[in-house]
Amino acid sequence: MNKMTLLAAALSAALSAAFSAGFSLSAFADTHTMNNPNSMAGMNMNMPMTTMSEKKPSSTQALTDATVVSVDKNTGMITLKHGALSNIHMPAMTMAYKAKNAEMLDSAKAGAKVQVLVESVDNTLTITTLQDQQ
Repeated sequence: MNKMTLLAAALSAALSAAFSAGFSLSAFADTHTMNNPNSMAGMNMNMPMTTMSEKKPSSTQALTDATVVSVDKNTGMITLKHGALSNIHMPAMTMAYKAKNAEMLDSAKAGAKVQVLVESVDNTLTITTLQDQQ
């Protein structure tokens, strides 16, 4: 047997033993992500994917307070530490979102306190409004 075959056999045996002993991957994931400030712990992962894209926010949707963590102009993404995004049913967390346009990327600065509206645009969570906190 080569090393890869032995490794695969050992991994298979370990997983088999863990599951037969009642080990749960979801319990491992919950423990692992609770210590990670950038995790999505607390997010309802059982929500159907269509829920976020089917619900349209109203034009009077309230903005959510957030802090800009980082801006990546190469990918067009802005990482936010934000409160609950009620229009897309997302709890408070730190996560990267697509910026609506290049001007938004230019105006966003790491550490800035902002107000945002995140919406599903073509099935991509996108920051559609970003302004300084009042």
